[in-house]
Amino acid sequence: MASAVKDSRSGYGPLLRTPGAWTFLLPGFLARQPFAMLTIGIVLLVQSTTGSYGTAGAVSATTGVAMALFAPQSGKLADRFGQRAVLIPGVLAHVAGVTALIILALAHAPLWALLAVAVPTGASTPQVGPMVRARWAARLGGSPLMPTAAAFESVTDEFTFVVGPVLATALCTGIHPAAGLVAEAALTLAGGLLFAAQRRSQPPVHRSQAGDRPRVSALSVPGVRVLIVAFLGIGAVFGGMQVSLTAFTQHIGQPGINGVLYGIFAGGNMLAGIACGAIAWKVGPRRRLLVAYGLLALATTPLWAVTAVPLLGAVGLVVGLCIAPALITGYTLVESLVPAAARTEAFTWLTGAVALGQAAAATSSGQLADRFGPSMGFLVPLAGTALALTVLLALRAHLLPRSSTVAAGGPADGAEDRVPAVSEDRERELARA
Repeated sequence: MASAVKDSRSGYGPLLRTPGAWTFLLPGFLARQPFAMLTIGIVLLVQSTTGSYGTAGAVSATTGVAMALFAPQSGKLADRFGQRAVLIPGVLAHVAGVTALIILALAHAPLWALLAVAVPTGASTPQVGPMVRARWAARLGGSPLMPTAAAFESVTDEFTFVVGPVLATALCTGIHPAAGLVAEAALTLAGGLLFAAQRRSQPPVHRSQAGDRPRVSALSVPGVRVLIVAFLGIGAVFGGMQVSLTAFTQHIGQPGINGVLYGIFAGGNMLAGIACGAIAWKVGPRRRLLVAYGLLALATTPLWAVTAVPLLGAVGLVVGLCIAPALITGYTLVESLVPAAARTEAFTWLTGAVALGQAAAATSSGQLADRFGPSMGFLVPLAGTALALTVLLALRAHLLPRSSTVAAGGPADGAEDRVPAVSEDRERELARA
């Protein structure tokens, strides 16, 4: 690609010196902040107006599931018509949905009305994270900086999910129960429109032309389906850890240390993400993913048996350290598996898989904790990662770059996006190409 970076070095310095990067990084950071504020903002508002955590959880879960199911469709439309064309109406629809949800909650509307509004609110959530990743892929092409970009985005996501809930909670408890969602809507509107205004950095639109092959979803790429399973397992770790740590600390009478333990877990994830981006990898991404995922599954094994708080914190730190390499490498593989015409969609499938895995794990961990004790909830991350690892090992051949089956648009685009099949011996060379 003409926009690809030619620098052969890795690391954050060369990455952040990529021409035009800051034009989408800063508004992208602002626009993705509300993503982490929505769920907790809904829980705090609905619980305050109904007095029921069950109702609040149902509304929040409905929003999350709608977000996960509709995100890939948003990505597909962005690939076809451009990010700006999808983002602007999506931002306006989301702000309208959040506003309606606030009004209904304050008016003590029945549950069915809250759920009815929660669906479009979640479905219209702007997928800024995947859009930023697609811009990196378009900007860097086959540059060795792609793993660094994936690491940078992973750290940014983790930082967002540390800051966002804290900000929303402070606003809801310190100002008004609806203040968190008001801030979420305001940031979505301002950040989303600023990000959409950055036209020069958005990936090119791949429109179908006469004689082109039919456009196919990124889901038709076998490697993407394998990665979705892997990301479901990663979501199971996030959801299982959140619920199980909460249940464990309440059981031992120290609910105040829940934030500390989860902070250690999230901190390990951030530290590993930073390290992954600073390393010049000599091992191919497929092999890195298999090793990292195996370590993640192994790290979750002792969680259910730990009863001492310091030891639980240490194990949680190790789990966090193992998540980032698997997550980052999965995103990195998209660039070699999926043509440019379907990359935003592919990224949204992976983001949605994490959200679905997280929601399912939170529910399963809560049920196990209620019936069999708080430690049993930690079996969910173990089961999720073990099953995903089995699928990864069985279908690892699909993670090698090969000729794409996804139509990229015009003949020039198709020629540019075709990736020849490679052997395991050439994986290292391809990773550094």
